Amino acid sequence: MHEEAEQIETETRDDLSQPMAEEGPRRIGIFGGTFDPIHIGHLILAEEAWFQLKLDRVYLVPAGDPPHKREQRLAPVEHRIRMAQLATRDSDYIRVSRVDADRPGPHYTADMVRLVRQRVDAQVELYFLMGMDSLRDLPNWHEARWLVDNCHLVALSRHDVVIDWPYLNQALPGIQERVIILDMPELEIASNTIRQRFRIGQPVRYQVPRLVEEYMREHNLYRTMTNPERLLVTGNSKQA
Repeated sequence: MHEEAEQIETETRDDLSQPMAEEGPRRIGIFGGTFDPIHIGHLILAEEAWFQLKLDRVYLVPAGDPPHKREQRLAPVEHRIRMAQLATRDSDYIRVSRVDADRPGPHYTADMVRLVRQRVDAQVELYFLMGMDSLRDLPNWHEARWLVDNCHLVALSRHDVVIDWPYLNQALPGIQERVIILDMPELEIASNTIRQRFRIGQPVRYQVPRLVEEYMREHNLYRTMTNPERLLVTGNSKQA
């Protein structure tokens, strides 16, 4: 397992870490989140977005230090990046980007997407993937207006979240025309549940990829979280 983890950095290219060539992909999905840990629900959503929207590539972007989750103790971003890399190592169209982890905080979504926008060709279409609950709360986001104007918003359908479109349209005029509601399987899988199950020794074998489960065990993640600064140091890692 240790050798596999050490190989990830050389096997996974992070195109968003530098300006993208003109011959690169034309339609890019950006899937931000804490991925603490990444699970099969995340991967299914990324796959469905890639397929239904005919995207060239979907980037998973682990958040460095999301302001809205500062009261939640997250695993260090290096661990979360490594798990995402392990989960997607055999994918041709899903990649993991450090674009949020390797920049100064605070880590607002609009700033991350703006950085991506600067690094890709002007003709590239950006699709930002979010949950229906995030769409519902979008007026409260930092620079929500910029997000609406500069990328397609893709909301992942959930039966238990109702969108108040009149409110959204009033708060962010024109948003309804910029949102794509993506119909996809609803899985009752959540990272916080996986952490709780793993902490007390319950199985998570079919909720996270095998390599992710092995990584969690090897690095003793989520067992107690008494030492969250224990991380695997890499040559190009940066602390937000």
